Amino acid sequence: MKAIVVGGGIGGLAAAVSLRRVGWEVVVHERAAAFGEIGAGVGVMPNALRALEWMGVADEVRRLGTPRVSGGVRAVDGRWLVHLPDVGQEKVIAMHRADLHGVLLRALPSEILFTDTEVTSADDLDADLVVAADGINSRLRAELLPDAPGPVYAGATAWRGVAPGPCDLPLSQTLGPGGEAGVLPLGDGRVCWYVATVAPAQADLDPVSLFAGWHDPLPELIASTADVIRHDIYQLPLLPTFVKGRVALLGDAAHAMTPYLGQGACMALEDAVTLASVDGDLARYDAVRRPRTRSVWKGSLMAGRFGIEVRSPIALALRNFAFRALPSSLAVRGMTRFTAWEVPAMPR
Repeated sequence: MKAIVVGGGIGGLAAAVSLRRVGWEVVVHERAAAFGEIGAGVGVMPNALRALEWMGVADEVRRLGTPRVSGGVRAVDGRWLVHLPDVGQEKVIAMHRADLHGVLLRALPSEILFTDTEVTSADDLDADLVVAADGINSRLRAELLPDAPGPVYAGATAWRGVAPGPCDLPLSQTLGPGGEAGVLPLGDGRVCWYVATVAPAQADLDPVSLFAGWHDPLPELIASTADVIRHDIYQLPLLPTFVKGRVALLGDAAHAMTPYLGQGACMALEDAVTLASVDGDLARYDAVRRPRTRSVWKGSLMAGRFGIEVRSPIALALRNFAFRALPSSLAVRGMTRFTAWEVPAMPR
């Protein structure tokens, strides 16, 4: 059985690794001139690590990444709203997106990887399975589901970067009026950070001034970053199906979501392993993945409504009070609701 993967990002490479594991002949087509990953940090959550274990690359991920226990959620002044315990939790592996991409790339033979390849139609591909992993603006999705809505602006814009910083910082999220920030220490003298604010699309904004009054070390991290990545946040409305004929949508092409749970890349890894586990049964892939990703998609949307979208002083005070009153055991349970995923059983 032959599969063609369209898209050489994290999701596409994971699909290739996973399908080869169950005996498929795989080819990967990437439209860019070289394989690579643009971005900053990624938290490899426990569900994603289980997917990587199944692929056989988790040890390399652990070697390159840094195990972290999430510190919790802070207010703008740095005080903890929710401080999670260091025990009784599965750890998150903090690493750069490029390092995770490199792990998957090295797990594939170079002769199956093709760059500078523009795929505009699945009809042009000779394969038993076509995996559309070509991102939120997927051309193959537009062909597959011409009546489905395209990406919509989620009402916020974000900046990301990597800067020198102390490796002993906790992994944390900060919530403020109409904004949020995150810190992901890599453990090698670098810190990945992101900040986001509610704003019109393509607004002319300066993150240095927007977050100047937030707690240390956020202002210093932003100001000391040489290459800051800016992008408006879009999400894909829920689709009626992820499959049609011999084509399967995967990753952002299927379920691009807001980043407020940090599960975007994790969902793509789950997709890849599930697609291989069903061994070409696309009806089963669709039946398994759509409910799971729908739940996480809605959870991330809700996290934004109680997080970045809270702006009025009264609502902010009520939200912060609710967070502080939340027992740590309930906070951990809320997190594990989204990370408690297991690899589907292989078909007989």
